[in-house]
Amino acid sequence: MTALPAFETHEVFNQPPALENYNLFTSDRALVDATRAMGAGHAAGRLAAYGARLGSAETIENGRLAHRFPPQLKTFDRFGHRRDEVEFHPAWHAIMDLIIGEGLHSAPWAEPGPGAHTARAAAYIMHAQIEPGSQCPTTMTYGSVPALSRDRDAANTWLPKILSRSYDRRDIPVERKTGALIGMGMTEKQGGSDVRANTTVATRAGAGGPGGEYRITGHKWFFSCPQIDAHLVLAQAPDGLSCFIVPRWLPDGTKNAVRIQRLKDKVGNRSNASSEVEFHAAHGWLLGEEGRGVPTILEMGTFTRLDCALGSAGLLRGAVAQATHHAFHRRAFQRHLIDQPLMTNVVADLAVESEASTLLALRLAQAFDEAPRDARQAAFQRLCTPAVKYWVCKRAPNAVVEAMEVLGGNGYVDEGPLGMLYKEIPLNSIWEGSGNVMCLDVLRALQKSPDVLEAYFVELAGVRGDDRRLDAAIAGLEAELADRTDLEQRARRVVERMMTLLQGALVLRHSPAAVADAFFASRLSGDWGRAFGTLPRGLDLRAIAERGRPA
Repeated sequence: MTALPAFETHEVFNQPPALENYNLFTSDRALVDATRAMGAGHAAGRLAAYGARLGSAETIENGRLAHRFPPQLKTFDRFGHRRDEVEFHPAWHAIMDLIIGEGLHSAPWAEPGPGAHTARAAAYIMHAQIEPGSQCPTTMTYGSVPALSRDRDAANTWLPKILSRSYDRRDIPVERKTGALIGMGMTEKQGGSDVRANTTVATRAGAGGPGGEYRITGHKWFFSCPQIDAHLVLAQAPDGLSCFIVPRWLPDGTKNAVRIQRLKDKVGNRSNASSEVEFHAAHGWLLGEEGRGVPTILEMGTFTRLDCALGSAGLLRGAVAQATHHAFHRRAFQRHLIDQPLMTNVVADLAVESEASTLLALRLAQAFDEAPRDARQAAFQRLCTPAVKYWVCKRAPNAVVEAMEVLGGNGYVDEGPLGMLYKEIPLNSIWEGSGNVMCLDVLRALQKSPDVLEAYFVELAGVRGDDRRLDAAIAGLEAELADRTDLEQRARRVVERMMTLLQGALVLRHSPAAVADAFFASRLSGDWGRAFGTLPRGLDLRAIAERGRPA
């Protein structure tokens, strides 16, 4: 037989064009409206420019390559000398140039002002859709600034480099670099979320105390981004669990004794290096007081929890954008998918979920902007950071799976974008505290600071009386909170109801009537099935789907 040229047997047609060379900001109506509503409308021009760069075919391809070719650990050189270096594909460095150049690691600190955290949050949501692995070093650096600012010497050494928008990939002492990135090391094999069970030991090298030098010996089971310039590390000092800044290089120009044992073989987040390490009397400098390590590092964790919610909202939006784009182009049974009533229901339901998540995450970012000068916003931030992180990160995975199903078999191949989104989406619910940890943190806030609940209900007061379904749900929540028996057992239920009501208030205020009607008819009235695509009759589903489509 004579070999046939490729595809001589058929013509390729009815395949949607790739979603590329589009603007992730201007094409996302919900994000544009939410950014304006949460006080960052002034940043629209900058966000549109970044959205265009992210949506370019070149950036999308770099994101794909960074995940296709994950980092490689080089423990030794060819002569047997210890290297402890991580090598990355050039696409990773191109993406890091982009995200650091945009200032997502430091812009609100370097250029504070109204809406600074919210504007960054909108950019963070967009970036998650293209290459989320690069967000790990970015968010840890962003969260490190408040902790480092409390120590004069640490601030003088690190902040000028952190506030730079230069991505300096060189593995050299920080004094010779144009920019620096910061990570964290908390988790050990035996402890997990129970960091007070850590066994890593810090011994005073001198007098000790804030800013003092220590020698750290032990291990970390999860040590993110071992290649970057320094990490905030928890270790047991003489007076209890404490937080230290552990640089990769020492002031004398030698490499610190942090040994990379291996890189984690993760389900997703493939472009980013996560590792296991051992400290062999490594040098570290105390941040804050001995015994106050958890509060010190949780100050960093507050910001990284915000970013978990933002990242999940972004991954969800990326999946919904792909699903709606496909549904408006693909034909089946003599009609476009979007013209099939049941598919319209699925796509509209996904769009509602994405818009509600975007609003909730950006409202939390707005609280970060306003908390330093507004006690009520500070209380709202304290309560809602773990609550929003829990809810958005819990809702997003099911929605991403549903979006994958819209594309059918094309959604389940790694050549397309849905594979990366699908494998990435569980991470944010685990990282920085699992669902139970977040819900218990909400309960701690309610018990220790009664003003946080008042701040939450003030948020709902402005829409009370505007919809009977919301009013009934608020009354039900008040009754449930009044009963403090079995509260820990009911923590997830309570947090879910709180966040659903808050989303309802936000869509009522800031979304089109069609979106708000769909949210209330499903999420608040109980007339909703267990799967997406079960919105009740009488809603303008086509209008919702059109709004969710990348414009």
